[in-house]
Amino acid sequence: MANSQDDQIAPTTPTLKEAFWYWLKLGFVSFGGPAGQIAIMHHDLVEKKRWISEKRFLHALNYCMVLPGPEAQQLATYIGWLMHKTWGGLIAGCLFVLPSLFILIALSYIYLRFGQQPVVAGILYGIKPGVVAIVLFAAYRIGSRALKNKWLWMISLASFVAIVVFRLPFPFIVLFAALIGYVGSRYSPNTFNVGGGHQSSHKTYGKAVIDDDTPTPDHAKFKLKHVIKILAVGLCVWVVAIVLLGIIDGWHATFTQMAWFFTKAALMTFGGAYAVLPYVYQGAVEHYHWLSATQMIDGLALGETTPGPLIMIVAFVGFVGGWTQQVLGADSLLLSGIMAASIVTFFTFLPSFVFIFMGGPFIESTQGNLKFTAPLTAITAAVVGVILSLALFFAMHVFMPNVVVLSNHLVSNFMAYGVDWFSVSLASIGFVALFRFKLSIIKLISIFAAIRLLVTFIH
Repeated sequence: MANSQDDQIAPTTPTLKEAFWYWLKLGFVSFGGPAGQIAIMHHDLVEKKRWISEKRFLHALNYCMVLPGPEAQQLATYIGWLMHKTWGGLIAGCLFVLPSLFILIALSYIYLRFGQQPVVAGILYGIKPGVVAIVLFAAYRIGSRALKNKWLWMISLASFVAIVVFRLPFPFIVLFAALIGYVGSRYSPNTFNVGGGHQSSHKTYGKAVIDDDTPTPDHAKFKLKHVIKILAVGLCVWVVAIVLLGIIDGWHATFTQMAWFFTKAALMTFGGAYAVLPYVYQGAVEHYHWLSATQMIDGLALGETTPGPLIMIVAFVGFVGGWTQQVLGADSLLLSGIMAASIVTFFTFLPSFVFIFMGGPFIESTQGNLKFTAPLTAITAAVVGVILSLALFFAMHVFMPNVVVLSNHLVSNFMAYGVDWFSVSLASIGFVALFRFKLSIIKLISIFAAIRLLVTFIH
């Protein structure tokens, strides 16, 4: 709350250089998934630095929530763009991602070169049950907000059955859920009018650089010509990049196929990274065979330990795929991995920048709270079922290490495999720690890794 005369005077507008150093620092400390990252930005930008008011902060966040892609990274891009135009948005969005990319490239290399060493293997073994707990808790957290009536519960259950039993592709589930929401809103609007988004807490932390009544800057005013220009530039960048890959390497080559696949994945990330991971698994593991199911789980475990958006696990997928496919030859495995990770990251995040630069001016012109539309409400409900299926997939592979493929008969054959009760116990303790004691994700991962290391050394 504002409690001094100084709070009634807006801080000095930060320079682009000052903003650069803040966004760089954020890229290295943004642990905790989207909720933790948004909380960090709120504390820094709204409460402490007062670069933006809470109302304008939440107004931007509501828009980012309805977009496909990582909402925290998009929020950083939006605020950077609002303060310092296109360069500000590019700097904020890129620096939110780049530290995580460099860290994951290093961890991926260590994993592939030294993953069988007892210490590294022990750490990964301890982290995996934590990942199961984290994904289960994500399903609970999203479900508690999204499933407000029995119809939404039914959509969630149907999406779970569709992906686990019938193995339907994730995009089909998203599109079908959107269709249900659209049709349902016309015949039963109250069913899908469950609210959504983040509402203001009506607190004030003092005058901000971009305050509630600050006029929209010229670059953020809605102009149809500007929207068309951004869309054209975004499409041109994408087309030129993918065509160059196709010319250099061929359309069916690994790099080009990665670019095409992760472009589609980027447009499917409604509900966050947990929701799109089953789609990534279906493509990267089952269709393209860039990595194994076990490696996919290990990648998620590594992704949980690094800053930045969880969707950055795609960098791990790309690195392992480039390495295992030996794209640049057996003598250039590291370079193959780095190139693949960079390509995957570029095509995953390009749409996010286009959405922000193209839609930001329109959102600024509305200056009102956004709501989830009925199709997005239905998609969110379906996402809960998809995330639960992801938790089941991880649980089966972590609790029963001998399982190689998640088959339709896996549950009925549960007792046919040796169950790792140590992992089951750790996952159960982890879920309770997250749910009951609000333990942070990074602390949970660190504790589990330390426990497993201790057990390794004792034996």
